[in-house]
Amino acid sequence: MTLAQLLEQYVSLGIFVLAGGLSVLSLLAWRRERDSRMRIVTLGYAMFAVYGLIVFLKYLLLPYLPYAPLELLEHASAILILGGLLTFFIALTRD
Repeated sequence: MTLAQLLEQYVSLGIFVLAGGLSVLSLLAWRRERDSRMRIVTLGYAMFAVYGLIVFLKYLLLPYLPYAPLELLEHASAILILGGLLTFFIALTRD
């Protein structure tokens, strides 16, 4: 793998781990506070975590699956970033 691919894979793993951890912490905060905004924030972090996992797994699955579907899945998963940003906006603007 090239340096750029390794960088992408490790950064994606970091996104997955960090967003997954923040999602768990947000879920625990929601369970304690019962604030609906924390549930929305949990969903946003979960979307970021799924995106990081998809990009990380792309290079691990490359020897087993064709390149085109994996590349399409990676680019389509960017919708999760958009969804995550939208959920944070919703959480901020809700009363």
